[in-house]
Amino acid sequence: MVLGRGTGLFVGAMAVACMMLVGPSAPGGGLFGSSRPAAAVRDVVPNRVMTWNICNPCEEGNVDRAAEIARYAPQVIGLQEACVRDVEKIRDHLERLHGLVYHVQYGMVLRDRGRCGGWPWSPGAFGQAVLSAAPMTDRVSVEYPDGGSEDRGYVAVTTTVGGRPVRVFNTHLAQRRQEAVRADQVGVLAAAVGRHDRAIVLGDFNAVPDAPELTRIWAQAADTDPRCRPSSTGTCEVTTDWHSKFDYVFLRGIAPLEHRVQPTPYSDHHMLYTDVDPS
Repeated sequence: MVLGRGTGLFVGAMAVACMMLVGPSAPGGGLFGSSRPAAAVRDVVPNRVMTWNICNPCEEGNVDRAAEIARYAPQVIGLQEACVRDVEKIRDHLERLHGLVYHVQYGMVLRDRGRCGGWPWSPGAFGQAVLSAAPMTDRVSVEYPDGGSEDRGYVAVTTTVGGRPVRVFNTHLAQRRQEAVRADQVGVLAAAVGRHDRAIVLGDFNAVPDAPELTRIWAQAADTDPRCRPSSTGTCEVTTDWHSKFDYVFLRGIAPLEHRVQPTPYSDHHMLYTDVDPS
């Protein structure tokens, strides 16, 4: 059947209208294969770093976790209690839903099906992850000689914060009531941090600021909050639902500008981020 010119224009207009009503069918979620709508594209805050224990096992969605991170759009994020599959999904949601593109490096210390799913012969990997909007190099993943009741460690990378290179560490220390174990872990971490003139140390230390086991890290770096010190006279904001400060952004050779502790319904740890002056 041959259509007249007017009929052909009508059919073409209807096809476009149907595409607009039905929406895109490309795998990336956008018309003609676009990965995200142009309106969603945004930039990270180039001098902002964040630490967040995302809670595991917890029944929280990675879409919600990504949305929480996107609210503050840090240059660098250190996640603890992270499964590789969850981090992959969080990174994907950050890009597709919020226009934030991150590289990722892992410091996994456990292969645990109970925490991270997977098949019995291929359980999911569990530990720390670092997301950075800038590329990362010189990754080192260290498992502490004694993890306590569960394997623990740190991951370190070199990346760019505020336009300058910096060594970033992300760690999770032994669980509470294991002070001696944490003291040994801090010794390993502090020795590595001390080899760098400029470093940022993120993580869940499972200890309050004046805990004796944190002495060696305090000797190498300062908390991002100038009021928070390892003494009874310090004033430190709590970072957990049980009203303790366990989460830290330690700075070595870098000045803090301002910080924020943000409670979230998606973890028993609050989000802690800070803007820094890398100069």
